[in-house]
Amino acid sequence: MTAHRVLAASLAAALTFVAAHPSKAAEPGPVKIVVFDFELDDRSAGRGIIGPDTIDTENLKASTEEARRMLSASGRYSVVDASGAASEAISTGGIQYCNGCEAPLAKKLGADQSMAGLFTRVTRTEYMLQIVIRDTETGEIVSDFRTGLRMGANYSWPRGVKWLMNNRIL
Repeated sequence: MTAHRVLAASLAAALTFVAAHPSKAAEPGPVKIVVFDFELDDRSAGRGIIGPDTIDTENLKASTEEARRMLSASGRYSVVDASGAASEAISTGGIQYCNGCEAPLAKKLGADQSMAGLFTRVTRTEYMLQIVIRDTETGEIVSDFRTGLRMGANYSWPRGVKWLMNNRIL
């Protein structure tokens, strides 16, 4: 019976050591992700009259930068520079029209995942934000989250990104 107690004590000590000192090999590094510039899909009745302007461009840029900043700050992601694939994305008319081309473009840049964001303008004060993350190996969607922005204007886009990142993605 004492041999059983010694064995049990030894096993407990070994398990305590393993739990207190996890293997470095078991800890994955941050996920490498390419965040493509967020885009606007204007579906409003005024789109033929009022085109995208500099304020739209500034808020799209601020939204993209907010997503990149939050991913980096989380420590779970390492943001890969997308500029090497920007011209290819633009040549397709934008990420929103390329049918998932962001995953292979991000893979060329050495990333594990890609992120694309799309603001859909329903009216001048109502928008929808969609953020899609894809696996670059398979092209499969890892996450696809949306939120509505109502009674606001394009200046609320970065705030919508922050909400979606905090409440759904991170």
